[in-house]
Amino acid sequence: MVRLCPTTSLLLSRPLQGSNMVHLENEAFLSELTRLFQKSRTAGAVYITMKQYNGQTKPKTTKPKTELVTEPAEHMCLIRATRGNKKITTVIKAKDINKFQMAYSNIIKANMDGLKKRDRKGTKAKSKKAKATQ
Repeated sequence: MVRLCPTTSLLLSRPLQGSNMVHLENEAFLSELTRLFQKSRTAGAVYITMKQYNGQTKPKTTKPKTELVTEPAEHMCLIRATRGNKKITTVIKAKDINKFQMAYSNIIKANMDGLKKRDRKGTKAKSKKAKATQ
């Protein structure tokens, strides 16, 4: 990937630091997530993580500060999806969570057809053997 750095006008042959994670709007994230699922039908897996987001973009310092940590004015949720090198992320605000959750659940339900049934033969035999020895 070739990028032009706007501040120095130098041609860079590698992505800028931290640019491999693409931050998208909610609707664009859902459409890109659908594409990731479609690409993973033949091979690969899509990993999705969700966590509470406080809006902090820089890492915390190692020294504890004496000031109290205040809660953000609005609760947000950070959602990331990865497949191989492709990484996408979005931030959901509290007022948009219901609309996003409905669309997200529909995408997840539509793409859950590639799951494999878990093989439990080995675990049942081991548990019976363990009970017999006790």
